[in-house]
Amino acid sequence: MKALDPKKKTALQGIAVVVFMGALAWASVPLYDWFCRVTGFGGTTNVAEAGSVEIVDRTIKVRFDASKERGMPWEFKPMQYEVELRLGEEGLAFYEAYNPTDRPVAGTASYNVAPYGAGLYFSKIACFCFEEQILMPGERVEMPVSFFIDPEIMNDTDAKFAKHITLSYTFHEIDLPEATQAMLDAETTDSGSLN
Repeated sequence: MKALDPKKKTALQGIAVVVFMGALAWASVPLYDWFCRVTGFGGTTNVAEAGSVEIVDRTIKVRFDASKERGMPWEFKPMQYEVELRLGEEGLAFYEAYNPTDRPVAGTASYNVAPYGAGLYFSKIACFCFEEQILMPGERVEMPVSFFIDPEIMNDTDAKFAKHITLSYTFHEIDLPEATQAMLDAETTDSGSLN
């Protein structure tokens, strides 16, 4: 078997490194997302099919926060600033969004909880943040989030001392879905042909 020329060997090694680094870059976002969901790192919450089977007498206060990405035209705020509930008890909170513009605006919400260690125990059952939202001009909506705090938080050496958890949402403007845009374009065309 013939040995590779040192220049060709170096070139192949360089190509292999570039391909490997590209694969790592491509996989980093899904791997980081998976890591955060599994560990609660960075305040990422869990998603639950139903409420907790266990409810204990210890209470915790959940605070609600709202913000918008720069340039997002909506008004967005929590309808209550704090609730107190028992660990394992299902909580229900509402956020309000209003589109003051003269055009439809689509948005999606990112979220986290603080302290970050509590994210592993904060479980959402239903949330407006699971889907993109579209508000028509002048439309105002109330958006619910249903959640509970897993009683297992009492066994976590760091998170068990949390007396407050803050649930924060940030709304970001996104492009209108193609189906909605097509419907609006058709309405514009129809109203233009009526004139």
